[in-house]
Amino acid sequence: MFRFEILATDPGSAARRGRLTTPHGIVDTPVFMPVGTRGSVKGVLPCLLRETGAPILLANTYHLSLRPGSELIAQLGGLHKFMNWDGAILTDSGGYQVFSLSELNRIDDDGVSFRSHIDGAALRLDPATAMRIQNELGADIIMAFDQCPPSTADRRDVTAAVERTIRWAARCKAAHAREDQALFGIVQGGIHHDLRRLCASRLVELDFPGYAIGGLSVGETQEQMIEVLAALEPHLPREKPRYLMGVGMPADIVAAVRSGVDMFDCVLPTRNGRNAYAFTPTGPLRLRNEKYRADERPLEPGCDCPACRGFSRAYIRHLFQAAEMLGPILVSLHNLRFYQRLMRDIRDLIPDGNWASILSRYPVAGAAGMTGDNE
Repeated sequence: MFRFEILATDPGSAARRGRLTTPHGIVDTPVFMPVGTRGSVKGVLPCLLRETGAPILLANTYHLSLRPGSELIAQLGGLHKFMNWDGAILTDSGGYQVFSLSELNRIDDDGVSFRSHIDGAALRLDPATAMRIQNELGADIIMAFDQCPPSTADRRDVTAAVERTIRWAARCKAAHAREDQALFGIVQGGIHHDLRRLCASRLVELDFPGYAIGGLSVGETQEQMIEVLAALEPHLPREKPRYLMGVGMPADIVAAVRSGVDMFDCVLPTRNGRNAYAFTPTGPLRLRNEKYRADERPLEPGCDCPACRGFSRAYIRHLFQAAEMLGPILVSLHNLRFYQRLMRDIRDLIPDGNWASILSRYPVAGAAGMTGDNE
């Protein structure tokens, strides 16, 4: 039910083009996964998400376990049916919330005790619970429960997080109960290359179908991230997919693909879309700016998304100024399509390794960040 094939490699880097076979369809890699935290990519109908080119999305174990509950979702036919999405789904384990909701949790060697951010109710996540929830949700790819340390953590704390992550990964594999779901291990270790290699080697011994790289994009520099990926690449099985969690800037994606990464997710396309920030190949548009008030051009000339096919920058700016919900929807759709086009173009160039062609079409893919407007 789950298979990964490498179709082509780049002779000048570790980049590879591949294909994931899942119970809910084929996923060509490198791939960007839109984030549907609570079972919905905000403001985007599943059919329109499909039209952007997305074959797979990500949903969140912690949030869905709180509301509406994994038992109810299982009772109603699983997450695919519940959210009317016929493509593949990946669920995280709740490990990132150990980091992002640190003020609401307490970590011990067996798991993490949370106070719900909704109503303060107690929630306990440990390897067995994270597996039960994800088994009930029914995603195609699920994640082992891990501890994601902050970038400010000292080496002693990062070492403790790595040791827990390794122990919890073994317990997750033992508790995983569905053969139609692929369980990925997650490599932690902060920016410490030796801890990353140690974690990877121990997880490889457990023989997971794929390996995620967690604990990046949490405050380190792009240079530090790429150094970590370069140090890890020889220690992850070549024949299995690699997933860099939570990384989404175009420049970071291109650099990570060249370091051998196959899968990405990030909230940037939709979160920025809801805030009038449109991605384009040459830089962002901040559509609340006065200079777009009478701009008749589409967000991106030549783009085939719904926003660019029929609406001007001036109209979309008006929607935001008038607090009309169509504005965030249109810019979210545009941004999602931008990311899928970027990934398609990266896949197309990998056999030849012509990275200059990507930088000519997407100059932002060579920049460390995207600040200001593109004009």
